[in-house]
Parts: sequence; structure tokens; C-alpha cells
Amino acid sequence: MLEERHPSEPFRIKSVEPIVLLSRAQREEILHRVKYNVFKIKAEEIYIDLLTDSGTGAMSKDQWSALMQGDESYAGARSFYRFEKIVKDITGKKYILPVHQGRVAENVFFSTVVNKGDYVPNNTHFDTTGANVAHKGGFAINLPCPEAALDDEIPFKGNMDTRKLESFIEEKTPEKIPVVFMTVTNNSTGGQAVAMANIKEASEICHKHGIMFFFDCARFAENAYFIKKDEPGFENKTIKEIAQEMFSYCDGALMSAKKDGLANMGGFIAVNDEELARKMTELMIVIEGFPTYGGMSGRDIETIAAGLNEVLKEDYLAYRVGQVEYLGKILEEAGAPIIKPTGGHAIFIDAGKYLPHIPSDQFPGHTLSVELYREGGIRTSEIGSIMFGGYDPNTGENISAPKELVRLAVPRRVYTGSHLEYVARVMDRITARKDSLRGYKITRQATLLRHFTIELEEMAKEEVKVK
Repeated sequence: MLEERHPSEPFRIKSVEPIVLLSRAQREEILHRVKYNVFKIKAEEIYIDLLTDSGTGAMSKDQWSALMQGDESYAGARSFYRFEKIVKDITGKKYILPVHQGRVAENVFFSTVVNKGDYVPNNTHFDTTGANVAHKGGFAINLPCPEAALDDEIPFKGNMDTRKLESFIEEKTPEKIPVVFMTVTNNSTGGQAVAMANIKEASEICHKHGIMFFFDCARFAENAYFIKKDEPGFENKTIKEIAQEMFSYCDGALMSAKKDGLANMGGFIAVNDEELARKMTELMIVIEGFPTYGGMSGRDIETIAAGLNEVLKEDYLAYRVGQVEYLGKILEEAGAPIIKPTGGHAIFIDAGKYLPHIPSDQFPGHTLSVELYREGGIRTSEIGSIMFGGYDPNTGENISAPKELVRLAVPRRVYTGSHLEYVARVMDRITARKDSLRGYKITRQATLLRHFTIELEEMAKEEVKVK
């Protein structure tokens, strides 16, 4: 009897898109052309694209049908009111502002509430969140729970360290902290879930000090599924009921609907504060559009509304989480150390452990990411010292990230088990020669979000230094 890979796909495939595996020589030439930045590789040159799960999923027949109902009226479109109704139902918030993607929600929100020198704590900021805080002159503070650094396979390693949160608020004073964020699930620590108890405790601390408490809720449904699965007292509740309780503890939320909205574009800001909503609306009109379309077409708004209904279905979430778990299992068998437990949207390989001979200032995560493309046409994302590190102009030293990770983000409803098995076979071939891999050095970089545009070159043999 064959071992079950993961819960069977709760859908049938109705449309397919051809993909082509280029030759190794072609891939080598492409890496040289893009200066070893996988973001700059053309999509048609990728075989399996695991760079991100943001906006890369496949839409359902109901979403394609909803797309045809898009009302493209500039103001007061029917599509907005359908979208608003479901977002209000899930989040319980009074004011819903559509935006075309998550980082615009961050820009609008932080431009409104953050002043120069302010602090914004989070369980862990992701790249655009932290960059938007910094862009407004604020300081993005990460307060992951102690368990996040452990190798133990324990649930809710995405939690916030609430003791540190309390101490940080007392140290900096509430006046310098306009908002505290909770990222659900916690992408940067390995897609780890946040427990309801931790959400509630963080909320109580913030409200005791008169500080707003917000979610980055791009993957709220996946987080709700983990709560149902792993947190006592929630096993008999529906995903929607759990999500509604999660949102009941926050004052507002920012969402990239390109994740758990199951859409290719879009997002929203949801708040209860009328004055805050008014200020953000005024700014949004300047940089995004009228508040009933917010930079999106009516078609996009309709697909998000349909997607938010679908993402709450437990059979979909069981399949989604199960597929990611299966990828983690076969990558481990191929010799890759991964962050455990596996999260809801991606597998995170610990490249620092996998390539211990490559020091952080030669970017082991980036080395593995490049090698996955060179060996098998697979695109992934480094979550390490390129994305979260930097350069100290005072000392001339590289600032290292806490972990050197490579994220393999699985697009929703796109790849089958055989695609994932191909990824594991490629990993197995890299493992056989991993000790011969060399790191990289930066030749050009930007100040913020440097990983999107960075240029690098492979270290020469004589430049390699032993860790």
C-alpha cells in the first residue's frame, strides 16, 4: 500500500500552463546575466517557481466567474460593497479600505501613524513591513518568542515574547510606540503559527498601555487552522469562528490578499477608529485611488471577495498545510535541515546548518538559492543576511541575520506532488556536492529592500575563507 503524500487535492484541474526546463548551460548563462539575483530571472526561464506564495496562486472557477461581475465604476462600485461585506464579517471592523497590495496598506498606515523616532514592535516584521516603518523614520523591533530559536518541533513558535513586549513598552514609554503588530502566521520565523492565547495576551498588554494592536493578517486562515489543530479548546470551532475571535482582539489589520485572499492582486486595511480611517482615506485618494476601488479593478475586488469565502474551508486548509508538510518531509530525506514544525505556506531550509563552511558574510542562504536554480531551474527566496542583514558604514562590517534561511514558498493550488518530488530530487543532487559550494560577495546594493535589486558575484576560490 502506497504511503499517502498529503490530503488529496480538494479540486480537479481544469486548465494547465506549460513549463519548460532549460538546459544547465542556459541556466548558467542566465545567472551570469542577472548578476546572481534570482528576482531578475524571467518567469519563462523558471521551471518550478517557489520564490513566493504572494499573488502566484491559481483561482477557482467561482473566482473566475466572480471576475466577470466586476463593476468598474470609479465610485460606489457594486464590487466594493460585496468585498466590504465579507471583510467586515470576518474581521468585525467598521471601516474597510481596499488597496492594490499589502505594502501599500503598510505605506498608507505607517505614513499616518508613525513619526520619526517611533518604535513599532512585532513578533517579527517581514521585509516590506520593516522597510515601511524605517521609511517613515521609525524603528521596527522584533520580539519573537524564545522558542522560535529552538530546533524543537513544538507548536506556535510564531508567538510574540510578551514579557519583552511589556518591558519594551515600559522602557520606551507608550508615547513612542504608536502601534504593536502581530504577523499571523509569522513568516520570517519559518511560517510559524501564533496561538490565540498569545494574541489575547499581547492585546491586553497593548490596551493596558493605550497602544493600538494590529495584525499583519496575510495568512490569517492558515493561522486559524493551526489554532484549531494544535490549541486546546478550539478543535470543535470552525475556521471562520476562530478567525473572528482572532480579529476581535485587534484594533485593525493590514492584509495582502495575494496570500489568503487567494487572489493575484489586492489587499485592504480594516479599522474601527473613524478618525484614523478618515486620515488614511485622504492619503489613499492621493496615492492609490478612490476608497471604493483603492487601486484595484472591480474584477480584482470580486475575486478577493470570492477567495475570502473559499480560504475558510477546512478541506482546502488541510490540503494546503499537508502539501507543505509533505515537501518538508521529502526535503529532509534529501539532506536539507528545515525549520520545524512546518508552517502553512513554505518550507524554510536552514542554509547556515546545511552549508556550515560558508560564513554569513558570504551568504549561505543565497548560495543555496542560486544552486537550486543552477541545478534544477527552481527559484526560491533567501531569508537571511541579504534580506535581513546589512552593512554598517561605521565599522565596514556585514550585519548578519539571526538565521540563514532559504524559503520555498508553495503557490496555492498550483503544483502537484510530482512537482514537489522533483524539487527534492534536485536537493538530493546538491547535497551530494554541497561541500564544494562557494559563497557570494555584493557588487551593488540599495539602502532598503536590497534583495530585490542586489547584484553579486561568486567568490573566487582564493577568496574563500573558512568559517
